[in-house]
Amino acid sequence: MAVGSKGSTWTGRIISGLVVLFLLFDSISKLFKARAAVDGSTELGFAEHHVVAIGLLGLISVLLYLYPKTDVLGAILLTGYFGGAAATHLRLDNPLFSYTLFPVYVGILAWGGLWLRNEEVRSIIPLYKKRGK
Repeated sequence: MAVGSKGSTWTGRIISGLVVLFLLFDSISKLFKARAAVDGSTELGFAEHHVVAIGLLGLISVLLYLYPKTDVLGAILLTGYFGGAAATHLRLDNPLFSYTLFPVYVGILAWGGLWLRNEEVRSIIPLYKKRGK
């Protein structure tokens, strides 16, 4: 499957869609202060009154990522969001490969999906050399 083909574009859309579904679920559960979201956030050291703000920041970022004209801005904001999550887990000495790096994995998927579906991102972040150049 060649990069830039319909197959790679659809692969990028599917990967991005999975990231979006996960983040929408996470953000909406925080906005509605679902017990699991509140408990999880307070266990990470956040006060209960911060949960809605965190959910709103996540929701805004994922909506920007979802909209094609602002997808790069959304990816940048999500990168910051994931960085905060990773730092939080690191500060608590949570297990490295499961908890601490999980936001990094999701960030890689978010950028990978965007790279596969957005030609401009591929031109800015070339992961391969074109033959003959």
